Amino acid sequence: MPDTDLPTPSPIPELDSLNRERFEQEVLPAGRPVVIRGLVRDWPIVRAGLQSDEAVVAYLRQFDSGNSFDTAIGPPSTGGRLFYNDDLSALNFRMGGAKLQSTLDYILSSRDDEDPPAVAIQSVPVRQTLPGYEMQNRLPLLDPAIEPRIWIGNRVIIAAHHDPSENIACVAAGRRRFTLFPPDQIGNLYIGPLELTPAGAVVSMVSFDAPELDKYPRFPEALAHAQVADLEPGDAIYIPYLWWHHVRSLAALNILVNYWWSPPGAGIGKPRQAMLHAMLALNDMTPAHRDAWRAHFEHYVFGANGDPGEHLPENRRGILGEPDPETLRKFRTAIVQAMSSG
Repeated sequence: MPDTDLPTPSPIPELDSLNRERFEQEVLPAGRPVVIRGLVRDWPIVRAGLQSDEAVVAYLRQFDSGNSFDTAIGPPSTGGRLFYNDDLSALNFRMGGAKLQSTLDYILSSRDDEDPPAVAIQSVPVRQTLPGYEMQNRLPLLDPAIEPRIWIGNRVIIAAHHDPSENIACVAAGRRRFTLFPPDQIGNLYIGPLELTPAGAVVSMVSFDAPELDKYPRFPEALAHAQVADLEPGDAIYIPYLWWHHVRSLAALNILVNYWWSPPGAGIGKPRQAMLHAMLALNDMTPAHRDAWRAHFEHYVFGANGDPGEHLPENRRGILGEPDPETLRKFRTAIVQAMSSG
């Protein structure tokens, strides 16, 4: 970042090795990011990428099923930053389907251009699109049922965002810089519109290259809590649930493979939808009424006073205990009716 007066993010803690048992017993429960150096260095795709861009492209082509991939394309004026236009009425890139071979050919042919268009194949599940790839490039840390997704592009910048899932991301080719922020830094990252997002997740409005501190004065506080790491081919990073992450691709050709999964006990409903409904229901209330409801949310949702149903008989706790299917059905019906009635 150009402003030397800004806080410098601290390094993300690193491990040189990690097995599934240690990941599940130590890393996951801690809920903190960690870089695992060389975790997938033995993947064939990594070995091909270390040879040359041409070698990794040839490696991927053997699995090409001919399907179209979701691809973002932005003009050179974006500087590689896939974001909004100036008035936030639209995005500064377009999404469309593109064939893998033609996209890879384009990235190779334009890699020496000074300011090429931004190109990014985004979040493509591999089992149907690259059949056979997964058999050769497995991640032993996770349940094999979790499907890998592939990301391919040139020097693009993805604004800080979060995912409602656990995430392990592995650099297969190129290099990437990850800058992470804890979930509680949401107020210092200046989040963009909820209705229009670059890829389904809300993003920070702050450009890390030109932070505009007059508009975003709390951003230095976010940086004071940030962690950063540059990942090389074969390295991996664990990004915990809802942690914000800004991702910068540093090479002319970059390939990432990631794994998303929901943690056990993730809940029956969808937290984001619950939050949006709460916003609609509470935002126009008087401050006193909002504070009263805050106490109820703290008590029932976040357990500020302990288990809110522990004083009730187990068979009378309803939604406060282990609800049976009939109780869940009644609650779901009541919620749908309440939302439908406005």
